[in-house]
Amino acid sequence: KKVADGKRVRLGGLVEEGSVKKTGDAITLFRVTDLKNTVTVSYKGLLPDLFREGQGVVAEGRLKAGVFNADEVLAKHDETYMPPEVADALKKSGQWQGQDKETNKKSEKLY
Repeated sequence: KKVADGKRVRLGGLVEEGSVKKTGDAITLFRVTDLKNTVTVSYKGLLPDLFREGQGVVAEGRLKAGVFNADEVLAKHDETYMPPEVADALKKSGQWQGQDKETNKKSEKLY
């Protein structure tokens, strides 16, 4: 879905493997993917303890010149903070590792 530069949005997906880079000025760059699309995220601040490559993440912020400037990052392993479309895409691809809201049971990674 196309988003206008400067509009505040929520972005969700997986932190792409090998994409996390820390800069000298306390900014972390990483890519978020839903396995169809990938967006580069820039975040200044402390990342949550659950933040890891290959895990689910939700970032809130604004898109500017193709980079998502996050002012908040949430890392979760269940659907609570994951947009439903992203959770569904991850489940269909076999990459889902979270808790399923309907069954309240942890889903296993299928690969």
